[in-house]
Amino acid sequence: MANDNPLLDLDGLPRFAHIEPSQVAPALDVMLDETRATVEARLSRAPGPGWDDAVGPLEAAETRLKRFWSPVAHLNAVADSAALREAYNAGLGRLTSYQTGYAQDERVYRAYQAVADGPDFAGLSEARRKVVTNALRDMRLSGVALPAAPKARFKAIQERLSELTSRFEQNVLDATDTFSLIIEDEARLQGIPASVLAQARAEAQRRGRDGFLLTLQAPSYVPVMTYAQDRALRRQLYEAYVTRASQAGGGRYDNTTLTDEILVLRQEAAALLGYPHYADYSLATKMARDAAEVETFLTDLARRARPAALKELADLKVMAQADGISLEAWDTAYYSERLKERRYQFSEEDLRPYFPLPRVLEGLFTLTERLYDVRIRARRDIEVWHPDVLFYEITDPDGASRAQFYLDLYARERKRGGAWMDECCVRQRHPIPSLPVAYLTCNFAAPAADHPSLLRHDEVETLFHEFGHGLHHMLTQVDEPAVSGINGVPWDAVELPSQFMENFCWERDVIDLIGGHYRTGAPVPGDLFARLRSARTFQAALQMLRQVEFALFDIRLHAGFDPTTGSVHALLEAVRDEVAVLKPPAFNRFENSFTHIFAGGYAAGYYSYKWAEVLSADAFGPFEEHGVFDRATGLAFLHNILERGGEADPRELFARFRGRAPCIDALLKQSGLYETEEGA
Repeated sequence: MANDNPLLDLDGLPRFAHIEPSQVAPALDVMLDETRATVEARLSRAPGPGWDDAVGPLEAAETRLKRFWSPVAHLNAVADSAALREAYNAGLGRLTSYQTGYAQDERVYRAYQAVADGPDFAGLSEARRKVVTNALRDMRLSGVALPAAPKARFKAIQERLSELTSRFEQNVLDATDTFSLIIEDEARLQGIPASVLAQARAEAQRRGRDGFLLTLQAPSYVPVMTYAQDRALRRQLYEAYVTRASQAGGGRYDNTTLTDEILVLRQEAAALLGYPHYADYSLATKMARDAAEVETFLTDLARRARPAALKELADLKVMAQADGISLEAWDTAYYSERLKERRYQFSEEDLRPYFPLPRVLEGLFTLTERLYDVRIRARRDIEVWHPDVLFYEITDPDGASRAQFYLDLYARERKRGGAWMDECCVRQRHPIPSLPVAYLTCNFAAPAADHPSLLRHDEVETLFHEFGHGLHHMLTQVDEPAVSGINGVPWDAVELPSQFMENFCWERDVIDLIGGHYRTGAPVPGDLFARLRSARTFQAALQMLRQVEFALFDIRLHAGFDPTTGSVHALLEAVRDEVAVLKPPAFNRFENSFTHIFAGGYAAGYYSYKWAEVLSADAFGPFEEHGVFDRATGLAFLHNILERGGEADPRELFARFRGRAPCIDALLKQSGLYETEEGA
């Protein structure tokens, strides 16, 4: 019975404890039938010029369909199984087909155009005007104006791309989960922190093995690369990691042919719409004007960072040479940590005992409450997809509920790596009011038998980053789902709230709030914090060049490159020849696991991280001037940025908050590169 299907219960939160893969297909049948019926009923008559008559029902139907699919897509990312993957892939193809057809429906286009041309358009709210203009733009970008044959081809391309990008991501997940390495000789694990070894031993025991089990999941891989004294072990894990989903990694989950086909189809789709290449098609919805502007931005950053990066690399090579080693890619994290320890008498592991995850969460919530005048409380009465998942509610001072969020913090098998925020529900007032609800996902080490999950400082930054995305989604005051929260925000501005939040992790007052020794509660010692601060710009130039390398590769890959006549790997190598100061080994196949651009929505948009970092560094200036807990500054950021979602141009919103356009100087100073540039 349809009524028994929990996926069709859209009146409240998803009933995760009751969802089964077998329910996906029949629920999708019902939802697509209902959506089509609503759309057809609306389009069967000539649209009036008003919002309520012309496009309100269409917007509501599309929002309802997205809300239905949200838990399916989320479970596919955090609780993968063969049955769910099959149901998800089949459903995704059907959903993509429907959505592309809808975006190409000339009747839908005319309905929105009637509103745009109508006498009441100027009187609509800023949000509704933006919904209409965005919808008209996006339908043009979906081929609504194409003749019949090219329109059909564009639709087929989108359906195929949906299938390919999903397979790409699943191959990376499978390649990551398939690898494991048992180490029985503990002497080979010298240097690795005891807490990591305890987790590795527990994981081996869980699988019925003796010794220590290492994986390519971040809580295992990163400590090995950073601390393991056994160079051969570091190389073994490094090679496994950078050859995931490639022929060099065994070929079982090889993504090479997928990347080529994805690129060919993206270029064909862009050409059908008259764009010279996919990059300019992608940038039609972003702040950057075209690929040339992105190239200029990135090469300028590379020029500024390269002199300092060469010095940073030289320091690393000296350290490695002292051990009789010629520095290779599997040595950089290890010797970077040794150099940091020597230069600053500081190691990330020194801080780990001071960042127990429960204390960090409590402090993060308190910071949010003080800045934005809200309250955050846990709830235990909500269905979740795993026992470790937490659930929270955000309320206004008067107790009125404002938003909710799920928190899935720990790494495990069949869960996608990395960290992200996604939407469960979007804020809306019509036709049925609903609160914004977010999924916040990380992959930290789980608690051990004798202590809670203990975070490195960079993991604290990750948590703050994703919570920043979450606040952008949850604290919005925009009632139109298409531009509420992160919706409608240009991709190269969407990282502003997330990167902005990272800045608080470097402030003493915030460290005292989020940090305390997990056994004694003692605050982070002053000298340890001073060393942390002094190390903030450690290897900032190398890190910047690494991001520029990825972003240049991305933009050039989508700006005229033809995989039928050239090699994706060769293009990446050419970018490295231009930008990188230490090239990885020939067997490196990073591109085969670059999910951001081949599966994660960042195609021709990876530059967004550095672009938005300019905004976020500059936006933090008033907090440095007035204090990190200054309520007036926090409310100004809330009202001008977080609450406004995608209803206005981000340049305008930034200017409302900062009183001027963004300036790159703040990022250069924050990265320790401003003086380098001045002295060049």
